[in-house]
Order: sequence, then C-alpha cells, then structure tokens
Amino acid sequence: MRKQTRREFPERRRETGVRLNRRSFLKMTGFAAASVGAPALLPSCAGVGRTTSIGGKRPNIIFILADDLGYGDVGCFGQKIIQTPNIDRMAAEGMRFTDHYAGSTVCAPSRCCLMTGLHTGHCLVRGNARVPLRPADVTVAELLKQAGYATGIVGKWGLGEPDSTGIPNRQGFDYWFGYLNQRHAHNYYPKYLWRNEQKVELANEVNHIIGGSDRSPGGVATKRVEYSHDLVAEEALDFVEKHKDRPFFLYLALTIPHANNEAGKEGMEVPSLEPYADRDWPQPQKGHAAMITRMDRDIGRLMAKLKALGLDENTFVFFSSDNGPHKEGGADPDFFNSSGPLRGYKRALYEGGIRVPTTARWPGKIKAGLVNDHISAFWDFLPTCCDLAGINSPEGIDGISFLPTLLGQNWSQKKHEFLYWEFHEQGKRQAVRWGDWKGVRLNVAKNPDGPIELYNLKTNIAEQHNVADRHPEIVAKIESYMKSARTPSENWPLPGQ
Repeated sequence: MRKQTRREFPERRRETGVRLNRRSFLKMTGFAAASVGAPALLPSCAGVGRTTSIGGKRPNIIFILADDLGYGDVGCFGQKIIQTPNIDRMAAEGMRFTDHYAGSTVCAPSRCCLMTGLHTGHCLVRGNARVPLRPADVTVAELLKQAGYATGIVGKWGLGEPDSTGIPNRQGFDYWFGYLNQRHAHNYYPKYLWRNEQKVELANEVNHIIGGSDRSPGGVATKRVEYSHDLVAEEALDFVEKHKDRPFFLYLALTIPHANNEAGKEGMEVPSLEPYADRDWPQPQKGHAAMITRMDRDIGRLMAKLKALGLDENTFVFFSSDNGPHKEGGADPDFFNSSGPLRGYKRALYEGGIRVPTTARWPGKIKAGLVNDHISAFWDFLPTCCDLAGINSPEGIDGISFLPTLLGQNWSQKKHEFLYWEFHEQGKRQAVRWGDWKGVRLNVAKNPDGPIELYNLKTNIAEQHNVADRHPEIVAKIESYMKSARTPSENWPLPGQ
C-alpha cells in the first residue's frame, strides 16, 4: 500500500455494485403496513412502511457512537459533574431512550451487531479478536448505499484488518478515515491513521514496546502533535459538507472516552484537562471528564454544521455508546457514578455493561423532550435505517425497526420477544432480557448448565436481589432462550454447541 500524507485528498474509491451474497438467506421483503392494536412479539425485523420527511426527501442519517461511555456519564442520564451540554440539548430537542442496549459489553461484537442487525448469538464477530467481516455479510452501509446514500465512517472500525474482506470500503462505505485495529485505537497520538486503503502519516512518534512486549500497532506516543479525536471530528464535518446535496449516512465512531491501555495509569489521553484542570481530583479522572466534554463540544459543532447547511430538519441523529464504562487507564467508574443506577461495567452482562445512554433527534418528526422505555438494541438500527430510507429490510436478522417509537406511533411498534447476549471472556457468560425479567449465567465454559441469576428490572434495576429461587418457571423460560438463541460459532464456541 502506498503511504499518503494528511494533506492529500484523493477521489474516494467507489465500489462497483453492492454485494448481497446472502440472498439465499436474507431475502428482501416488502414492508408490512403498520397495524393498529397491541404490538406483536417478533424475534426478527418487520418494516412499518415507507417514510417521507421534509419536502418528501429521505433523511440523512448520522449515528454517533461513543466508546466506553457509561449510562450515567452524561447530564441527561443523571451525570452531575461532567459537562455535556450538547448531548443534553439533543435529548431535550428529541428523544431519550431509557432501555436501549449495546450489542455487547466490549467493542468489536457490539459494532458487528450494529452493522449487521444480528445479536451475538448469530453475528460473525462475537468477541474482541481479529476476525474480519466476510463478503457475504450484509451491513447497513451496503443497504443504504444501494438505496442511493453516500456512506461514510470516521473513527474506529474494529471489524477488519488492512487488506482483509472486512475493511469499511469493502463493507459498503464509500469513504473511511480512522483506525482499523482496536489496539491501534487505544493510542490517541498514533503514527498514522487510514483514509480508505491508504495510510495517512501523522507527526506523532510512538513507542510500541511496552513492558518488554511489542504492542504494535498500539503503543504510547513519545512525541504528541496530532490528537486523533480532533482529526476525526474535522473529517466528520468535512463529510457532511461534501455530501450536503444528497442523502448521506455518516457513522461517527468516536474513540472517547476509551483509555490507552498501553499507557497504564496515564491512559486517559487528552490535549487539555480543561475545564477540570484545577479540580482536586486524581489525574485520570480529570482526563476522563475532559475527554467527554471535548467529545460533547465536537458533537455541538456537528449539530451547528447541520443547521448552517440547512440540513438540520432533514437529518436523523442517533447517539449511543458501544458498552458500559471501563476501569482502564487509571479511570475509576465509581468516581463519577458512570454506571448511574446500574450494576456493573464494561465486560459485565449486568445492566451497567450493556445498557447505554441513547438519544435520537429529528426536528419536526421526533417530538422534543420525549422519554421512552421501549426495549431496543443495536441490532435494531439496521431495520430502522431501512425504514428511514424507504427500502426493504432483510429477513433473518434479529432487529426490529423502532421507527414507530421515534414518530410517536407506539400502538404500531412491534416488540422483541427477548434480547440475548453472550460474552466470551472471563469464563464465558450469557444474558437474556425478557420483558421486565433479566437472567444472567456466569462461568458457562465450565458449567454450561449452571445456575441462572434472575432479576426483576422493574423493581430492582440495580440487579441486587436474585429472585431465581422464587420464580423457577421464569428461570426455565430464560434458559430455553439461552439454548435456542444462538447458532454454533467456530471462533466463539460454547460447550455442547
């Protein structure tokens, strides 16, 4: 691959056609008319009809994804110290989701769920490993590109290494800028980033040998000049500017507030600790707060750009996080109560690891100031985008469009029968949400038929009281979901699969 300087802006590489190699499995279906009455319970997606917006145009779609941002890390979800005025304004001008879930409790599988509309019992990437998406995998970007959208991603990908079938340009994205590799994305001052399939050299210098081990492409900068988040924020603004005259999908996959794990207790890397530099806090907590407020600032800049270009009322903006808060790089999630009222952090399948702060904004379509408790998850984003674009959703996925909820048409909103997660670290775990009930099974690798913890989230959102012994029939139902919700995985097997 030829190396490229930051100042070059080549023509974006266009793919010839969109691959839908799963047609034998993912047959394209028509939309079902919205039905009146009690919502149906479906394990797969169903459309609610074709949509229109201002002037009959299809809306632009922006998904802003924070990295390791906790449920309680932003003001509109209860944060009292860290300043997030722009995210809070998005919630006030749109909708706040109280019961929205990430695809997983770590990065790569969560992003795979988001892109493919499949939960971790069915998607290809079920853990943090270098397993690339395949040509046969159908992404939301491919579907929107086929519908005539310009598609772009800036930030962090994590679903395909260089030259693999999983890179963004081979998965439906016209334009890509950022980190391919997750470990590379730990370092906020890298030696290079990627623009499409070319390296963009930066002025930073990096030491990759950490504790005697080569942590390439990750590392710790010895010369800090260019902060990657700032570059990503500028790229997002540039993408919107360049595509203002046609429908676009922008996946803004930010890396804040993930830690640089290779930097140890100094992993909360940020150019300035303002506005918290003078606080009597540990240094990592200053960095954590400063990173989030910096991210919020740039989200505000993006919203201002939409208004300046006259795109504000025809752009659907969705904000969320890929999993719960971390305890890495010196960060302490208890310091700011980052999980809010929830139990657990990143890598847990308790609510704090997977329930994430989520807002949606679309002026004139989503009423301002709404709060909803519709149970939804990352795999619902793909069919929702299909409805927004007026195209067919594929069969066989796990997602259900939540467009009726966005539009205030709750009577026609179809609901999940259940939500399912599996996690392949720390002895392997499974979790199911079934209505107000939540089941969690630990140590699945050693004891696949082990006890299931049971919590009633309506009365015990903190998951402090295990009531499994009082409701054996509910435990049995959740166990049946755990057994039926997954397909075998060569890379992430469970005992007895």
